[in-house]
Amino acid sequence: MISRRSIAARILPLALGAIAPAAAAPAEPTALARFSDWQVFTNNVDGEKICYAATQADDKAPRSADHGDVWFYVTSWASGRARNQPSLRVGYDLRADLPSKARVGRSAWSLFNVGTEAFADDDDDPNLVRAIERGLELRVESVSERGTAVAYHFSLKGSADAIARAERACR
Repeated sequence: MISRRSIAARILPLALGAIAPAAAAPAEPTALARFSDWQVFTNNVDGEKICYAATQADDKAPRSADHGDVWFYVTSWASGRARNQPSLRVGYDLRADLPSKARVGRSAWSLFNVGTEAFADDDDDPNLVRAIERGLELRVESVSERGTAVAYHFSLKGSADAIARAERACR
């Protein structure tokens, strides 16, 4: 079931468009800081301030596939619509009927896919974000709409500081 908070995340592609060049964005995001492998941005979409920590995949499999830009985000809205919402964004459509899987260490979470994005259930957000802040690497596995099994690796170095900075920017 897609929650109201996750439906709100559908505006995320507009907010993040400038760092994922394939998408058109209404305004350019403002880069606030860099913490090792993570960056912090803000953007205004339809008058609403959105703040996010983001990192690009440092490994994509299979190498022969055209993945486009692959990012992992932890996003907060100044309005309070969502706080520290983790999500994946890829350059193609994901299969909606096959959940993605996010893993940090020995812990794993199912993500539901909506178009080019994947989200954790709202109840899982705090635990997944806490694991990202404390972990070394995040691995996300999914299946494209065409049926290609894909896997992405993200460094978590700098994630805790970036997530905290993004959250503070949207208070």
